Amino acid sequence: MKPLPLARAGGAAYEGCAYSTGVNRMSFLAESLARVKPSPTIAVTTKAAELKATGKDIIGLGAGEPDFDTPEHIKQAAKDAMDQGKTKYTAPDGIPELKDAIIAKFKRENGLDYARENISVGTGGKQVLYNALVATLNPGDEVIIPAPYWVSYPDMVLLGGGEPVPVEAGIETGFKMTPEMLEAAITPKTKWLIFNSPSNPTGAGYSREELKGLTDVLMKHEHVWILTDDMYEHIAYAPFEFCTPAEVEPRLMERTLTVNGVSKAYAMTGWRIGYAGGPAKLIGAMRKVQSQSTSNPSSISQWGAVAALNGPQDYIKESGEAFQRRRDLVVSMLNQCNGIECPTPEGAFYVYPSIKGCLGKTAPSGKKIETDEDFVTELLEVEGVAAVHGAAFGLSPYFRASYATSDAVLEDACQRIQRFCGSLK
Repeated sequence: MKPLPLARAGGAAYEGCAYSTGVNRMSFLAESLARVKPSPTIAVTTKAAELKATGKDIIGLGAGEPDFDTPEHIKQAAKDAMDQGKTKYTAPDGIPELKDAIIAKFKRENGLDYARENISVGTGGKQVLYNALVATLNPGDEVIIPAPYWVSYPDMVLLGGGEPVPVEAGIETGFKMTPEMLEAAITPKTKWLIFNSPSNPTGAGYSREELKGLTDVLMKHEHVWILTDDMYEHIAYAPFEFCTPAEVEPRLMERTLTVNGVSKAYAMTGWRIGYAGGPAKLIGAMRKVQSQSTSNPSSISQWGAVAALNGPQDYIKESGEAFQRRRDLVVSMLNQCNGIECPTPEGAFYVYPSIKGCLGKTAPSGKKIETDEDFVTELLEVEGVAAVHGAAFGLSPYFRASYATSDAVLEDACQRIQRFCGSLK
Protein backbone atom coordinates (compact mmCIF):
# COMPACT_ATOMS: atom_id res chain seq x y z
CA MET A 1 0.00 0.00 0.00
CA LYS A 2 1.45 3.36 -1.05
CA PRO A 3 1.91 5.94 1.73
CA LEU A 4 -0.35 8.96 1.60
CA PRO A 5 1.38 12.07 0.19
CA LEU A 6 2.16 15.06 2.37
CA ALA A 7 -0.64 17.61 2.24
CA ARG A 8 -0.15 20.75 0.18
CA ALA A 9 -1.76 24.18 0.57
CA GLY A 10 -5.06 23.95 2.38
CA GLY A 11 -3.93 20.99 4.45
CA ALA A 12 -0.39 21.63 5.64
CA ALA A 13 1.56 18.73 7.03
CA TYR A 14 2.13 18.99 10.75
CA GLU A 15 5.25 18.43 12.76
CA GLY A 16 5.70 14.92 14.11
CA CYS A 17 3.39 13.18 11.64
CA ALA A 18 4.37 11.55 8.36
CA TYR A 19 1.19 12.36 6.53
CA SER A 20 -1.94 14.46 6.57
CA THR A 21 -5.43 13.82 5.25
CA GLY A 22 -5.84 17.42 4.18
CA VAL A 23 -7.24 18.81 7.44
CA ASN A 24 -5.48 20.52 10.27
CA ARG A 25 -4.33 17.64 12.45
CA MET A 26 -2.40 19.57 15.11
CA SER A 27 -5.07 18.41 17.57
CA PHE A 28 -3.38 15.00 17.29
CA LEU A 29 -0.81 16.27 19.82
CA ALA A 30 -1.61 16.33 23.53
CA GLU A 31 -2.98 19.65 24.74
CA SER A 32 -0.59 19.53 27.70
CA LEU A 33 2.34 19.80 25.28
CA ALA A 34 1.17 23.26 24.24
CA ARG A 35 1.64 24.42 27.83
CA VAL A 36 5.38 23.70 27.96
CA LYS A 37 8.48 24.86 26.11
CA PRO A 38 11.82 23.25 25.25
CA SER A 39 14.62 23.70 27.80
CA PRO A 40 16.23 27.15 27.28
CA THR A 41 19.53 25.97 28.77
CA ILE A 42 19.78 23.13 26.27
CA ALA A 43 18.82 25.56 23.49
CA VAL A 44 21.68 27.91 24.41
CA THR A 45 24.19 25.06 24.57
CA THR A 46 22.99 23.77 21.18
CA LYS A 47 23.21 27.24 19.62
CA ALA A 48 26.76 27.68 20.92
CA ALA A 49 27.78 24.29 19.49
CA GLU A 50 26.27 25.17 16.11
CA LEU A 51 28.17 28.47 15.97
CA LYS A 52 31.41 26.72 16.97
CA ALA A 53 30.87 24.22 14.15
CA THR A 54 30.86 27.11 11.66
CA GLY A 55 34.30 28.19 12.89
CA LYS A 56 33.22 31.04 15.16
CA ASP A 57 35.12 31.67 18.40
CA ILE A 58 32.46 30.85 21.00
CA ILE A 59 32.70 30.45 24.77
CA GLY A 60 29.73 28.53 26.15
CA LEU A 61 28.69 29.40 29.70
CA GLY A 62 25.28 27.77 29.41
CA ALA A 63 25.92 24.15 30.34
CA GLY A 64 25.27 22.98 33.88
CA GLU A 65 27.82 20.22 34.23
CA PRO A 66 31.28 19.89 35.79
CA ASP A 67 34.16 19.95 33.33
CA PHE A 68 36.12 17.39 35.37
CA ASP A 69 36.34 13.71 34.47
CA THR A 70 34.50 11.07 36.48
CA PRO A 71 36.84 9.70 39.20
CA GLU A 72 38.78 6.64 38.12
CA HIS A 73 37.46 4.23 40.77
CA ILE A 74 33.90 4.92 39.60
CA LYS A 75 34.78 4.20 35.98
CA GLN A 76 36.57 1.03 37.04
CA ALA A 77 33.48 -0.16 38.93
CA ALA A 78 31.42 0.22 35.76
CA LYS A 79 34.02 -1.69 33.73
CA ASP A 80 34.04 -4.44 36.35
CA ALA A 81 30.24 -4.64 36.20
CA MET A 82 30.38 -5.18 32.45
CA ASP A 83 33.12 -7.80 32.78
CA GLN A 84 31.02 -9.60 35.40
CA GLY A 85 27.94 -9.67 33.18
CA LYS A 86 25.92 -7.19 35.23
CA THR A 87 24.30 -5.90 32.07
CA LYS A 88 20.72 -7.18 32.40
CA TYR A 89 17.47 -5.61 33.48
CA THR A 90 17.26 -4.66 37.16
CA ALA A 91 14.36 -3.79 39.43
CA PRO A 92 12.59 -0.74 37.96
CA ASP A 93 13.78 1.67 40.65
CA GLY A 94 17.26 0.40 41.49
CA ILE A 95 19.39 -2.54 42.56
CA PRO A 96 19.47 -3.40 46.29
CA GLU A 97 23.19 -2.59 46.50
CA LEU A 98 22.62 0.96 45.25
CA LYS A 99 19.62 1.46 47.52
CA ASP A 100 21.76 0.38 50.47
CA ALA A 101 24.50 2.84 49.42
CA ILE A 102 21.89 5.63 49.24
CA ILE A 103 20.49 4.69 52.65
CA ALA A 104 24.01 4.87 54.09
CA LYS A 105 24.63 8.24 52.40
CA PHE A 106 21.43 9.77 53.78
CA LYS A 107 22.25 8.53 57.27
CA ARG A 108 25.93 9.54 57.15
CA GLU A 109 25.55 13.00 55.62
CA ASN A 110 22.01 14.13 56.41
CA GLY A 111 20.94 12.22 59.52
CA LEU A 112 17.96 10.74 57.66
CA ASP A 113 16.85 7.14 58.30
CA TYR A 114 15.36 5.21 55.38
CA ALA A 115 14.73 1.58 54.42
CA ARG A 116 14.86 0.17 50.88
CA GLU A 117 11.13 0.70 50.46
CA ASN A 118 11.76 4.43 50.96
CA ILE A 119 14.33 4.74 48.14
CA SER A 120 13.81 5.40 44.42
CA VAL A 121 16.53 5.41 41.76
CA GLY A 122 15.85 7.02 38.39
CA THR A 123 17.51 7.95 35.14
CA GLY A 124 18.88 11.20 36.52
CA GLY A 125 17.40 13.46 39.16
CA LYS A 126 15.13 14.94 36.49
CA GLN A 127 13.22 11.68 36.09
CA VAL A 128 12.86 11.30 39.85
CA LEU A 129 11.32 14.77 40.09
CA TYR A 130 9.06 14.11 37.12
CA ASN A 131 7.91 10.74 38.50
CA ALA A 132 6.94 12.36 41.79
CA LEU A 133 4.92 15.11 40.15
CA VAL A 134 3.17 12.85 37.62
CA ALA A 135 2.33 10.37 40.38
CA THR A 136 0.71 12.97 42.65
CA LEU A 137 -0.71 15.93 40.72
CA ASN A 138 -4.36 16.33 39.79
CA PRO A 139 -5.90 19.15 37.71
CA GLY A 140 -5.97 22.33 39.76
CA ASP A 141 -3.24 21.28 42.19
CA GLU A 142 -0.78 24.11 42.85
CA VAL A 143 2.98 23.80 43.20
CA ILE A 144 4.92 26.64 44.82
CA ILE A 145 8.24 27.30 43.06
CA PRO A 146 10.61 30.01 44.33
CA ALA A 147 11.88 32.12 41.42
CA PRO A 148 14.51 32.19 40.04
CA TYR A 149 14.01 28.47 39.46
CA TRP A 150 15.54 25.67 37.43
CA VAL A 151 13.88 25.95 34.03
CA SER A 152 12.32 22.46 34.12
CA TYR A 153 10.31 22.78 37.34
CA PRO A 154 7.30 24.71 35.98
CA ASP A 155 7.10 22.65 32.80
CA MET A 156 7.19 19.35 34.67
CA VAL A 157 4.36 20.63 36.85
CA LEU A 158 2.37 21.57 33.76
CA LEU A 159 2.96 18.19 32.13
CA GLY A 160 1.75 16.58 35.35
CA GLY A 161 -1.50 18.55 35.14
CA GLY A 162 -0.75 20.97 37.95
CA GLU A 163 -0.36 24.73 38.15
CA PRO A 164 3.04 26.28 38.96
CA VAL A 165 2.91 29.16 41.44
CA PRO A 166 6.15 31.17 41.15
CA VAL A 167 7.26 33.18 44.18
CA GLU A 168 9.72 35.86 43.13
CA ALA A 169 12.74 36.22 45.41
CA GLY A 170 15.06 38.83 44.00
CA ILE A 171 18.52 40.15 44.70
CA GLU A 172 17.25 42.13 47.70
CA THR A 173 16.57 38.87 49.64
CA GLY A 174 19.65 37.11 48.30
CA PHE A 175 17.41 35.19 45.85
CA LYS A 176 15.85 33.38 48.84
CA MET A 177 12.17 32.99 49.63
CA THR A 178 11.26 34.29 53.10
CA PRO A 179 8.78 32.60 55.46
CA GLU A 180 6.36 35.48 54.81
CA MET A 181 6.54 34.88 51.05
CA LEU A 182 5.89 31.17 51.52
CA GLU A 183 2.96 31.77 53.87
CA ALA A 184 1.35 34.16 51.40
CA ALA A 185 1.65 31.66 48.52
CA ILE A 186 0.02 28.71 50.27
CA THR A 187 -3.64 28.06 49.45
CA PRO A 188 -5.99 25.10 50.04
CA LYS A 189 -4.97 23.92 46.53
CA THR A 190 -1.23 23.79 47.30
CA LYS A 191 0.09 20.24 46.84
CA TRP A 192 3.89 20.74 46.77
CA LEU A 193 6.66 23.19 47.50
CA ILE A 194 9.68 22.61 45.26
CA PHE A 195 12.80 23.67 47.14
CA ASN A 196 16.34 23.87 45.73
CA SER A 197 19.43 24.82 47.77
CA PRO A 198 22.10 25.60 46.70
CA SER A 199 20.12 26.92 43.80
CA ASN A 200 20.28 26.55 40.09
CA PRO A 201 20.44 29.26 38.68
CA THR A 202 21.62 31.60 41.46
CA GLY A 203 23.85 29.47 43.69
CA ALA A 204 21.95 30.87 46.69
CA GLY A 205 22.03 28.56 49.72
CA TYR A 206 19.66 28.65 52.70
CA SER A 207 21.28 28.60 56.13
CA ARG A 208 19.87 26.31 58.83
CA GLU A 209 18.20 29.31 60.45
CA GLU A 210 16.64 30.45 57.16
CA LEU A 211 15.45 26.93 56.42
CA LYS A 212 13.98 26.59 59.93
CA GLY A 213 11.86 29.66 59.20
CA LEU A 214 10.40 27.91 56.14
CA THR A 215 9.86 24.58 57.88
CA ASP A 216 8.02 26.34 60.71
CA VAL A 217 5.55 27.63 58.12
CA LEU A 218 5.21 24.19 56.54
CA MET A 219 4.46 22.61 59.91
CA LYS A 220 1.31 24.75 60.04
CA HIS A 221 0.05 23.48 56.66
CA GLU A 222 -0.21 19.70 56.81
CA HIS A 223 -1.57 19.39 53.25
CA VAL A 224 1.63 20.78 51.69
CA TRP A 225 4.32 18.30 50.66
CA ILE A 226 7.99 19.24 50.17
CA LEU A 227 9.99 18.21 47.13
CA THR A 228 13.57 19.18 47.86
CA ASP A 229 16.20 19.14 45.11
CA ASP A 230 19.59 18.73 46.80
CA MET A 231 21.61 18.09 43.65
CA TYR A 232 24.23 20.72 44.55
CA GLU A 233 24.66 19.59 48.16
CA HIS A 234 28.38 18.92 47.76
CA ILE A 235 29.17 22.11 45.83
CA ALA A 236 28.94 24.53 48.73
CA TYR A 237 31.43 27.13 49.93
CA ALA A 238 32.46 27.90 53.51
CA PRO A 239 31.22 29.44 55.70
CA PHE A 240 27.92 28.19 54.22
CA GLU A 241 26.92 24.74 55.49
CA PHE A 242 24.39 22.66 53.59
CA CYS A 243 21.27 21.30 55.27
CA THR A 244 18.03 19.80 53.94
CA PRO A 245 14.43 20.38 55.15
CA ALA A 246 13.78 16.92 56.65
CA GLU A 247 17.08 17.20 58.53
CA VAL A 248 16.13 20.60 59.98
CA GLU A 249 12.58 19.50 60.84
CA PRO A 250 12.33 15.68 61.17
CA ARG A 251 8.55 15.90 61.67
CA LEU A 252 8.29 16.78 57.96
CA MET A 253 9.86 13.48 56.82
CA GLU A 254 6.47 11.85 56.22
CA ARG A 255 5.62 14.45 53.57
CA THR A 256 9.06 15.20 52.15
CA LEU A 257 10.76 13.72 49.10
CA THR A 258 14.50 14.38 49.35
CA VAL A 259 16.01 14.22 45.86
CA ASN A 260 19.71 14.00 45.04
CA GLY A 261 22.03 12.33 42.55
CA VAL A 262 25.58 11.65 41.47
CA SER A 263 25.68 13.95 38.44
CA LYS A 264 27.12 17.12 39.97
CA ALA A 265 28.93 15.79 43.04
CA TYR A 266 30.94 13.15 41.13
CA ALA A 267 31.03 14.59 37.58
CA MET A 268 28.67 11.85 36.35
CA THR A 269 26.18 13.89 34.31
CA GLY A 270 26.12 11.43 31.41
CA TRP A 271 25.71 8.39 33.66
CA ARG A 272 22.12 9.48 34.44
CA ILE A 273 21.58 8.36 38.02
CA GLY A 274 19.36 10.29 40.41
CA TYR A 275 17.73 9.09 43.59
CA ALA A 276 15.31 10.06 46.34
CA GLY A 277 14.23 9.13 49.83
CA GLY A 278 10.63 9.51 50.91
CA PRO A 279 7.47 7.92 52.30
CA ALA A 280 6.95 4.33 51.10
CA LYS A 281 3.53 5.06 49.59
CA LEU A 282 4.91 7.88 47.44
CA ILE A 283 7.97 5.82 46.43
CA GLY A 284 5.63 2.98 45.38
CA ALA A 285 3.60 5.36 43.20
CA MET A 286 6.79 6.66 41.59
CA ARG A 287 7.91 3.07 40.95
CA LYS A 288 4.64 2.44 39.12
CA VAL A 289 5.21 5.46 36.86
CA GLN A 290 8.78 4.44 36.11
CA SER A 291 7.87 0.82 35.44
CA GLN A 292 5.62 2.01 32.61
CA SER A 293 8.08 4.53 31.15
CA THR A 294 11.81 3.81 31.15
CA SER A 295 11.88 0.94 33.65
CA ASN A 296 15.32 0.59 35.28
CA PRO A 297 18.23 3.03 34.93
CA SER A 298 21.32 1.61 33.22
CA SER A 299 22.60 -1.34 35.25
CA ILE A 300 26.19 -0.33 34.54
CA SER A 301 25.60 3.25 35.72
CA GLN A 302 24.01 1.93 38.90
CA TRP A 303 27.17 -0.01 39.79
CA GLY A 304 29.21 3.12 39.11
CA ALA A 305 26.94 5.03 41.50
CA VAL A 306 27.47 2.38 44.19
CA ALA A 307 31.21 3.02 43.93
CA ALA A 308 30.67 6.79 44.00
CA LEU A 309 28.61 6.75 47.20
CA ASN A 310 30.55 4.04 49.03
CA GLY A 311 34.05 4.87 47.82
CA PRO A 312 36.60 7.60 48.64
CA GLN A 313 35.19 11.13 48.71
CA ASP A 314 38.44 13.03 48.02
CA TYR A 315 37.18 14.21 44.64
CA ILE A 316 34.43 16.29 46.24
CA LYS A 317 36.87 18.39 48.26
CA GLU A 318 39.29 18.83 45.33
CA SER A 319 36.62 19.86 42.83
CA GLY A 320 34.98 22.12 45.43
CA GLU A 321 38.21 24.06 45.90
CA ALA A 322 38.49 24.55 42.14
CA PHE A 323 34.88 25.72 41.86
CA GLN A 324 35.33 28.20 44.71
CA ARG A 325 38.41 29.68 43.06
CA ARG A 326 36.48 30.03 39.81
CA ARG A 327 33.51 31.57 41.58
CA ASP A 328 35.69 34.24 43.16
CA LEU A 329 37.31 35.02 39.80
CA VAL A 330 34.01 35.38 37.96
CA VAL A 331 32.26 37.40 40.68
CA SER A 332 35.19 39.81 40.88
CA MET A 333 35.45 40.34 37.12
CA LEU A 334 31.71 40.67 36.51
CA ASN A 335 31.40 43.27 39.25
CA GLN A 336 33.91 45.32 37.26
CA CYS A 337 31.51 45.45 34.29
CA ASN A 338 29.58 48.64 33.63
CA GLY A 339 25.93 48.10 34.57
CA ILE A 340 26.32 44.67 36.18
CA GLU A 341 25.86 43.67 39.82
CA CYS A 342 26.93 40.11 40.66
CA PRO A 343 26.16 38.65 44.12
CA THR A 344 28.47 35.98 45.57
CA PRO A 345 26.81 32.54 45.52
CA GLU A 346 26.93 30.16 48.49
CA GLY A 347 27.10 27.07 46.28
CA ALA A 348 26.56 25.37 42.89
CA PHE A 349 28.61 26.59 39.92
CA TYR A 350 26.52 29.46 38.56
CA VAL A 351 26.35 33.23 38.95
CA TYR A 352 23.17 35.20 38.35
CA PRO A 353 24.17 38.82 37.77
CA SER A 354 21.73 41.71 37.46
CA ILE A 355 21.96 43.69 34.23
CA LYS A 356 19.62 46.42 35.41
CA GLY A 357 22.29 49.01 34.72
CA CYS A 358 22.52 47.93 31.07
CA LEU A 359 18.85 48.30 30.20
CA GLY A 360 17.95 51.14 27.87
CA LYS A 361 21.43 51.26 26.36
CA THR A 362 22.32 50.53 22.75
CA ALA A 363 24.61 47.74 21.54
CA PRO A 364 27.24 48.23 18.79
CA SER A 365 24.78 46.67 16.33
CA GLY A 366 22.31 49.49 17.01
CA LYS A 367 20.01 47.16 18.96
CA LYS A 368 18.53 48.68 22.11
CA ILE A 369 18.91 46.48 25.20
CA GLU A 370 15.38 46.34 26.58
CA THR A 371 15.38 42.84 28.15
CA ASP A 372 17.85 40.30 29.49
CA GLU A 373 17.18 38.22 26.38
CA ASP A 374 18.32 41.17 24.26
CA PHE A 375 21.46 41.34 26.39
CA VAL A 376 22.49 37.68 25.99
CA THR A 377 21.59 37.67 22.29
CA GLU A 378 23.82 40.67 21.58
CA LEU A 379 26.55 39.31 23.86
CA LEU A 380 26.64 36.12 21.79
CA GLU A 381 26.60 37.98 18.48
CA VAL A 382 29.20 40.61 19.41
CA GLU A 383 31.60 38.79 21.74
CA GLY A 384 30.81 35.10 21.23
CA VAL A 385 29.83 34.42 24.85
CA ALA A 386 26.80 32.16 25.33
CA ALA A 387 24.77 32.59 28.53
CA VAL A 388 21.10 32.10 29.45
CA HIS A 389 18.73 35.02 29.95
CA GLY A 390 17.05 35.47 33.32
CA ALA A 391 13.48 35.33 32.01
CA ALA A 392 14.03 31.61 31.33
CA PHE A 393 14.45 31.15 35.10
CA GLY A 394 11.46 33.27 36.02
CA LEU A 395 13.19 36.48 37.11
CA SER A 396 14.51 39.44 35.09
CA PRO A 397 16.68 41.37 34.37
CA TYR A 398 19.48 38.86 35.01
CA PHE A 399 21.45 36.19 33.20
CA ARG A 400 22.93 32.87 34.29
CA ALA A 401 26.53 31.96 33.58
CA SER A 402 28.12 28.64 34.52
CA TYR A 403 31.69 28.68 35.79
CA ALA A 404 32.16 24.93 35.36
CA THR A 405 35.05 25.42 32.96
CA SER A 406 38.74 26.33 33.19
CA ASP A 407 40.09 29.48 34.83
CA ALA A 408 41.63 30.61 31.54
CA VAL A 409 38.35 30.26 29.64
CA LEU A 410 36.46 32.06 32.40
CA GLU A 411 38.91 34.93 32.43
CA ASP A 412 38.59 35.28 28.65
CA ALA A 413 34.78 35.16 28.87
CA CYS A 414 34.64 37.79 31.60
CA GLN A 415 36.98 40.08 29.67
CA ARG A 416 34.62 39.79 26.69
CA ILE A 417 31.62 40.61 28.89
CA GLN A 418 33.48 43.62 30.30
CA ARG A 419 34.27 44.77 26.77
CA PHE A 420 30.65 44.27 25.68
CA CYS A 421 29.26 46.23 28.63
CA GLY A 422 31.79 48.97 27.98
CA SER A 423 30.57 49.23 24.38
CA LEU A 424 26.96 49.91 25.35
CA LYS A 425 25.93 53.50 24.78
